[in-house]
Amino acid sequence: MEVQETRVQTDRVLTIPNMLSMARLVGVPLFLWLILRPEFGGPKSDGWALLVLAFSGVSDYLDGKLARRWNQISSLGRLLDPAADRLYILSTLVGLTWREILPLWLTAVLLARELVLLVMVGILRRHGYPPPQVNFLGKAATFNLMYAFPLLLLSDGTGWISSLAAIFGWAFAGWGTTLYWWAGVLYVVQVRRLVRADAVAD
Repeated sequence: MEVQETRVQTDRVLTIPNMLSMARLVGVPLFLWLILRPEFGGPKSDGWALLVLAFSGVSDYLDGKLARRWNQISSLGRLLDPAADRLYILSTLVGLTWREILPLWLTAVLLARELVLLVMVGILRRHGYPPPQVNFLGKAATFNLMYAFPLLLLSDGTGWISSLAAIFGWAFAGWGTTLYWWAGVLYVVQVRRLVRADAVAD
C-alpha cells in the first residue's frame, strides 16, 4: 500500500482542486433533496438531480487532474476527494432505495463494503498509518457507479430512453459493485501486510 504520496504535497487549503472538492460536498445534500422531493409531495426534479451528479463527475475528474498538473496535491485534498465520492454514493443509495429504484439487497452489498473499509481505516490508525489512498481499481469502481446511478434514475420513467437507460445502468451497476468489492478486498490484503510487517518489526 502506498502510504506516502510520491509527489510534493502542500498544506494549503484554498487551492482550486480543494475548492472543487468542497463544491462537490456542498452538492451532496442538494442532490439528496432533489431526488427525494417527489416522496414528500414535491414536484419531480430528476433533471436537476442529474445535473448535480454530472457536475460531481466532472469536478471529480478535474480536482485530481489539476492537483497533479499544478502541484497542488494537499493533505486536505486527499481527505476531501474520497469523502465526496463516498458521500455521493451514500446519498444516491439512500435516494434511489427510498424511491424503490434500487433493490435493498444491492444497497446492503455496497454499504457492507463501506463498513469493511471503515474497519480497515481504524486498524491503520491504531498502527499509526494514514487512511489508504484511493487506488486505480477503487476509482474505476466509483466511475462505474457514478455512471450507473444517473442512468438508473433516468430509467424511472416510460419510453425507449428509460428502457435503454435501465440496460446500461444495470450493466454499470454490476461492474461497479464487483470492482468496488475487489478494491475493498485489496485494501484488506494491504492492511494485513502492514500489520504483519509491524508485528515482525516489534
